[in-house]
Amino acid sequence: MIAELRAVGGDTTDIEVKSAAGGLPASLTATLSALANLPGGGTIILGLDERLGFRPVRIVDPQALKQGLAAKARAFTPPVRLTIDDGIADGEPVVVAQVHECDRSTKPCRVTATGASYLRGYDGDYTLSALEEQGFLAARRPPRRPPLFDRSPVEDARLDDLDIELVETFLDAVRERDPSGLGRFDDDAELLCRAGVTLTGGQPTVAGLLALGVHPQQWFPRYVIQASAHPLPGDPAGTRARNQTTITGSIPRMLDAALLWARRTADTTIVSEPDGTVHDRTAYPLLAFRELIANALVHRDLDHWSIGLAIEVRLRRDRLVVSNPGGLYGITVDRLGRDVVTSARNARLVAICQHVRSPQTGARVIEALASGIPIITEALADYHLPPAHYIDSGIRFTVVLHQPTTTTTATEPRLNGTELRIYQALADGARTVADLEQDLKLAGPNIRKVLRGLRARGLVTQHGGRGRPTTYQRASEYR
Repeated sequence: MIAELRAVGGDTTDIEVKSAAGGLPASLTATLSALANLPGGGTIILGLDERLGFRPVRIVDPQALKQGLAAKARAFTPPVRLTIDDGIADGEPVVVAQVHECDRSTKPCRVTATGASYLRGYDGDYTLSALEEQGFLAARRPPRRPPLFDRSPVEDARLDDLDIELVETFLDAVRERDPSGLGRFDDDAELLCRAGVTLTGGQPTVAGLLALGVHPQQWFPRYVIQASAHPLPGDPAGTRARNQTTITGSIPRMLDAALLWARRTADTTIVSEPDGTVHDRTAYPLLAFRELIANALVHRDLDHWSIGLAIEVRLRRDRLVVSNPGGLYGITVDRLGRDVVTSARNARLVAICQHVRSPQTGARVIEALASGIPIITEALADYHLPPAHYIDSGIRFTVVLHQPTTTTTATEPRLNGTELRIYQALADGARTVADLEQDLKLAGPNIRKVLRGLRARGLVTQHGGRGRPTTYQRASEYR
């Protein structure tokens, strides 16, 4: 575990390190809740200092730390289940606590005193929003297999709410690819009905409207892609994002628009090949990006709790993040790309999208052959980029593509993911912890921990206190 932490330069989704030199840190409250809500749970290691390369620090009383952890675990509803062991790191004792995942019927795990619950992200612990809490509560009910949300009729929708161009290419593809099955029905209306695009009488289903609709957002305003990129060093002061856009339309048109956004937004270099040809090369392979977006569009949760959530794409200086509502269905993160599993939450939508074609290129939207993850892995390897980082929080699935290194400049010191977000948030001036909580959606204890580390490195200064608001800003030499 320690070797993995040192390799990535920070905590991972399921491993959290605390030095605990002065006793149990307050930030453990958010971490215990978040790991208990995480599929598979996670591990907490006490006695390692992240700032020192995950080297051990001397803990005075390991037994007191173990007793304190066990007592703290009782302060949650339901109580957090722990397996606590002693460990040795570089010859020094550490405390290793395995946090077991809460039973699905009892999630989310809440702090009893405050009612707050937390979610693990790729860069910290987040306070659950009201919608995310509904997602956990919705998962408590007995599951319907397969889910039927994508097969439901769309109220007030009519046949002419379907995109004629997309419908015609869909019908042609079905009859060409499946002539002895679905394609054997000569009547267009019957074929659409049997494919699940419409019901008897021509009323579109959720799946039919999302895949082939003229404007599905008339009924599903948040079935969109929200994309933005981090400001560049030359952007005007106060710039919070660039190329921010909300992508709407049917699935094939949204996929095409997302690819256009990536081509327009991502850094591009000019590359010469051995055969003498010269072409543009984006910072991330567009093939991998396309697979991520296609998967997010067809596998996002369609339950009532998630209807207000969008697919999010964030292009940062050192990483690309794609996130969609709904955790993995029928597979776990450790099996992604290894097992050929084609399980789908939205089975009808996936079946329709196998025959849907891009109106711009004529390419398939998906193959439904469980080939997406291997394609992403191969494309990243061809670009000499690290493997994708997949995070399943149970109600949200996130994929992070990283650049191989984070460069260090006079204005941007080397920082891990959470440190970089907080450091960049201070670029516009002094901020309070409450300001950072609101903007970054990170838990307060996490923010305070990072700020203490940044202060110790001389990157951040603290002002106020004793009756005045406490603010933090970048140290003058790094402004």
